[in-house]
Amino acid sequence: MFEELSDKLDAALGKLRQRGVLTEPMIRDGLREVRRVLLEADVNYKVTREFLERVQERALGEDVVKSVSPGQQIVKIVHDELAGLMGDERPGLTYAPSPPTVFMVVGLQGSGKTTTAAKLARRLQREGRKPMLAACDLQRPAAVEQLQQLGRQIDVPVHAGTFGGDPVATAEAARRVAREDSRVLIVDTAGRLQIDEPLMDELKRLKEVLQPQEILLVADAMTGQEAVRIAEGFDDALGLSGVVLSKMDGDARGGAALSIRGVTGRPIKFVGVGEGIDDLDTADPERMAGRILQMGDVVGLVERAERAMDHEASEKLQEKMLGSGKFTLEDFLTAMRQVQKMGPLDQLLKLIPGASKVKLPMGQMDPKRMKHVEAIILSMTPDERRNPKLIDGSRRMRIAHGSGRSVAEVNRLLKQFVEMQKFMKQMKGMMPGGMPKMPGGMSSPF
Repeated sequence: MFEELSDKLDAALGKLRQRGVLTEPMIRDGLREVRRVLLEADVNYKVTREFLERVQERALGEDVVKSVSPGQQIVKIVHDELAGLMGDERPGLTYAPSPPTVFMVVGLQGSGKTTTAAKLARRLQREGRKPMLAACDLQRPAAVEQLQQLGRQIDVPVHAGTFGGDPVATAEAARRVAREDSRVLIVDTAGRLQIDEPLMDELKRLKEVLQPQEILLVADAMTGQEAVRIAEGFDDALGLSGVVLSKMDGDARGGAALSIRGVTGRPIKFVGVGEGIDDLDTADPERMAGRILQMGDVVGLVERAERAMDHEASEKLQEKMLGSGKFTLEDFLTAMRQVQKMGPLDQLLKLIPGASKVKLPMGQMDPKRMKHVEAIILSMTPDERRNPKLIDGSRRMRIAHGSGRSVAEVNRLLKQFVEMQKFMKQMKGMMPGGMPKMPGGMSSPF
């Protein structure tokens, strides 16, 4: 998320951050570079100009110029103003005082609208609510089938109309069912390749019938300023309550995220950060600004862990790692699989403050490497996984042959696992006075 913008903005601010003394000309030069970076990221011109005016006004104040670390002060100002561009607070969803609550999901074809509707249902499900999906995109048979498949995947009921049928009648019927079952109804509406009058007429009729608490536009973050223009068009016709930016894990330059609220006044409520059904994050302005400025996002990391990890299995692992100390290769395989569910290692590093600049060798970020480690462990017998000391030369050859890897890779994994076990024992005996050091040369087996 925001990789290119983040790197360029960090370079632009780096010249100011490192200086112990800042003059007004230095600040103006630095902010000119920030302006260039934002415009290259396809941020709206007017939004960029007003943003820099606010930053410059605060940055040229005496409190900044005369402070002990003026460069850091300016970075904080930029952070605060970036967060302000995306909203003053974390936006929530509005629920009806009595059932049904209705969310309309709108957008153009290819924006990720149908998938986002299912992701939103999954999110409500995790929060303990009872979601229901309605397939009202009846001009595209694949849309109904896709939503039904996603509904089965997350065990959420889908009320679907027939291809070529009346979406308004389908929506009315779905609303009645949702009211009777006290469910939150999420309506996937029709899309088009571009905004046109028939589409808007249909959406207006749906709005009139459904009386939704939320009208959420799904916009493709990779389209930059085009996403802003689309948001303006839908907002003028329907009065949006918020925006969901999809495909933020792709090559999104950041222009849409930083411009939509400034142009339309509508908040970004969620961002799609992956293809998985759980990959929908709340759009928290403070946290998003922190990620743009490479300050990390610890809350986002914790949320990913909570979504991905089996809490019972995690507690057992923790007990083995820090309690009994009997950490086996089976336990290591379980831990590795749970980390994999959280996402690619390079993306996880970006969520840790100060770790965004860590450059891992490409091999250590490659999911194939993890698959190789998994194949090696699965080629061992249960006794070998529990007690690696049993693995002699002939067994290593058998494991290498069974996993399709080399004997050298098997040897490396076993050596690193022994180092890891020693580290676990150090942690078990750790006193409050300090942390144990990692064994010399110890590195990730994957």
